[in-house]
Amino acid sequence: MEGTVFTPCLEGMKHVKSENGEMLTKPFLEVCKLILPVLDKFGAAMSLVKNDIGGNISRLEAKYLSNPTEFNHLYSMVQAEVQTKTAKSSSSCTNGLLWLTRAMDFLVALFRNLMEHPDWTMSQACTDSYNKTLKKWHGWLASSSFTVAMKLAPDRKKFMEVIGGTGDINADIEKFYSTFSPFLEENHKFLASVGMDSLKAS
Repeated sequence: MEGTVFTPCLEGMKHVKSENGEMLTKPFLEVCKLILPVLDKFGAAMSLVKNDIGGNISRLEAKYLSNPTEFNHLYSMVQAEVQTKTAKSSSSCTNGLLWLTRAMDFLVALFRNLMEHPDWTMSQACTDSYNKTLKKWHGWLASSSFTVAMKLAPDRKKFMEVIGGTGDINADIEKFYSTFSPFLEENHKFLASVGMDSLKAS
């Protein structure tokens, strides 16, 4: 593997915005997809998150493919649903984007923890990130499934070796969270501006 597991995803981030600085649907979803192989390396601990991310990407992608011109910009799907009053539906693209963004917040926090707390075990890093990001939006059931899953987190040293490839893994991880965070913040700001940033899981 040339570079690290993050290399394709870092490359993809260069294309997420249009020349006018608008978030583009397809490149944003592509970057999220390119993170999935990183999650595979966690094994069972991340299967919940991976399924969640995969499902939300598929939902948004289906909408985009239904009219690539109309939905070229990521937020156009949400605006369409806000106008038709369908944004709050659990199967809406708005909901899909919200949960995709939250799952990505969790991953950004997790990789930041791995860099900032070299002495933490993988389970500690996962649990802390979960508490900071997803926990407040999850009901009891999702929370307890998550807590169980985190106990299956792989050994940190082995994990870092597996994702490292031939590149500088620490540099790539830092690049990943510092480049990706602003996109996620922008999503939250936009969702908040249409009153959709505080939906909870049922």
